[in-house]
Amino acid sequence: MKQLLLSLVAATSLSLANSNTEDLLTAPTQTPLSWRIFDSIHAKGDLRLRHEIIERDDKANKYRDRFRLRLFLNIDISDRLTFETALLTGKGNPTSGNVDFRDDENLADYFFDIFKLNLLNLTYRFDNAWVSLGKSPHNIYRPMRTQLIWDNDIRLEGLNYGYSDDTKSYRLGINRVHRLENEAQSDEDIYIYLAQYVQTLALDSAKLNLGGGFYYYDGVKGNAAPYAKGELGNSIDSFERYTNDYSIVEAFAELKVGDVMGKPFSIATTFAYNAAADEDNFGYDISMQLGKVKKLNDWQVGYTYRDVQKDAVFGAHNDSDFIAGGTDGKGHIITTRYRFANNVDLGGHFQWATLNEGKTATGLESDYHRVQLDVSLKF
Repeated sequence: MKQLLLSLVAATSLSLANSNTEDLLTAPTQTPLSWRIFDSIHAKGDLRLRHEIIERDDKANKYRDRFRLRLFLNIDISDRLTFETALLTGKGNPTSGNVDFRDDENLADYFFDIFKLNLLNLTYRFDNAWVSLGKSPHNIYRPMRTQLIWDNDIRLEGLNYGYSDDTKSYRLGINRVHRLENEAQSDEDIYIYLAQYVQTLALDSAKLNLGGGFYYYDGVKGNAAPYAKGELGNSIDSFERYTNDYSIVEAFAELKVGDVMGKPFSIATTFAYNAAADEDNFGYDISMQLGKVKKLNDWQVGYTYRDVQKDAVFGAHNDSDFIAGGTDGKGHIITTRYRFANNVDLGGHFQWATLNEGKTATGLESDYHRVQLDVSLKF
């Protein structure tokens, strides 16, 4: 019932948005100033309902229903300058917006103290480049949206620059790891210095992206985790302090083919190496996808194999769904997606993985299985 009510709220918002669009189409030729101001405001959002099953050998299984609600608002201050902001459920978790449904609370209670200000950013665009200042959306290029190093929901907080054209792109940035108020375990701030370059080569009916990056975390070794959820697999000492720094070197190749069996096809591999750790410092994944969802009845299916050692990447920032989040495991992921209606997608995530000895509650290698069944509504 709660899921249904949330869906109705989103559907009502969508209907109101459509009504406003019809009013604009029938507006007089001389548009009032207030309407011209309204044209500079862009709002959108989405609601995702999820049924999730987690089965593992070392802990009790989980069966739960969850939701994620995102609200985005962008304001064009000028032709080149945009103010971006967004509210997202999942307060207290920087790598996820999911919130569990609970039987012992009223529906209204979910909307108190669950939202986080996910974006608060100024972006200035000029020629083929942009500069952003604030808490910005993800701007690092990830082949096939890999989450080997960066989770989809991570936001960078600082000064970032990017450039792209038909043959190349690059990004530079200085960012601070946002410690959650009243929940941060770390004593000192952690800063991220990043640089990435991508070279694009045009082939016959295909495109090849070759690239690499360097992500240096300053202030990790000897510090505690920046979030309440902990270090998520990285090496720590008896005082729960990181024993390594993180200077992550990235290399990747991505091939996009326009037509395989009538569908677009992509394949990519990404490598991560932490030069600041002496051991357990390597990770990689290999991914492929057939099809791409753009319009009604489109579908896509993807496969990933990933192996990420304990200190290959910063565990608080990479994939929060794979191997219970963070590092120190390996396994297979199959994803599916289907455009059921113009604004409704059906999706699935199926994971068969292994948690390494240091990741489990028993100290023994453990099987880890995860299933996610999603219904997503955009408005």
